[in-house]
Amino acid sequence: MKTLAAALLAATTALASAASAEGITQFNLGILGGENAQDRLTNQECYRAKIEAALGVPVKVFTPADYDGVIQGLLGGTLDMAWLGASGYAKIYLNNPDAVEAVLTKQNVDGSTGYYSVGFARKDSGITSMADAKGKVFAFAEPNSTSGYLVPGAELTAMFGPLDGYFKEVKFSGGHEQTIVGVANGDFDAGVSWADGLGNWEDGYNSGAFRRASDAGLVDMNDLVEIWKSKLIPEGPMVVRKALPQDVKDKVTKLTADLHETDAKCAYGVAAGEAKDFVPVTHAEYEGIVAARKLQESAKKN
Repeated sequence: MKTLAAALLAATTALASAASAEGITQFNLGILGGENAQDRLTNQECYRAKIEAALGVPVKVFTPADYDGVIQGLLGGTLDMAWLGASGYAKIYLNNPDAVEAVLTKQNVDGSTGYYSVGFARKDSGITSMADAKGKVFAFAEPNSTSGYLVPGAELTAMFGPLDGYFKEVKFSGGHEQTIVGVANGDFDAGVSWADGLGNWEDGYNSGAFRRASDAGLVDMNDLVEIWKSKLIPEGPMVVRKALPQDVKDKVTKLTADLHETDAKCAYGVAAGEAKDFVPVTHAEYEGIVAARKLQESAKKN
């Protein structure tokens, strides 16, 4: 009997160990830069708690200082999930197409799934168009930002030629919030940030970096003026690490897809403002951005 009991115990232990090896003991969520770390943690706390409850393991939130911190975390397997801009997703895909999979994207209140890079300046600066910004100090967010650099950089270069010759000086602020506050404070004459382009300018539009900054009381949108808007950019994806167990990916994806219905206030924080839903997305929606990113990186090497 003792031999049988020992055998059963050993078998049970082996099964438990196998199950544990196939599962996860912690889930790591990466949050892109663009606003200060504490605000990022505060805005995502309800989301973190919901994921933790759904998975039954501790969920940790990581807020690297720049976009590349999240990108490298996903490439290295130390992060399990993140909301990315399209350019950040493209960088990951070009480095390792098997690192992550795109599962959801934000749907705006009008049903669209895109946003804009928006050029802006102080209202009292006299700058009312990108032509007026010629010879001025201009700010982009950071090199891995879609709306903060990749798209506006390409579109403005096509319009005006090399930007270091068009503007007096081109600077990287470090993030969208830094650009917005920097322009408002007069550190930069003009810059770009992102918004869904819906709703009212004085509110910071319905969602995006301007809305975040306005909600946080960092700027009064009435002190700023829009001077340019890009073509529509595909909304960035929520990605999950491909190597995760499928049930983990399914639980987190469903929780997020249902968030507007189950907790609208929490969804507001995750979506950076008012949105309609989080809807399915695939790699196909980002092939154009991947091609643009590949072209940009090839140009740098040459």
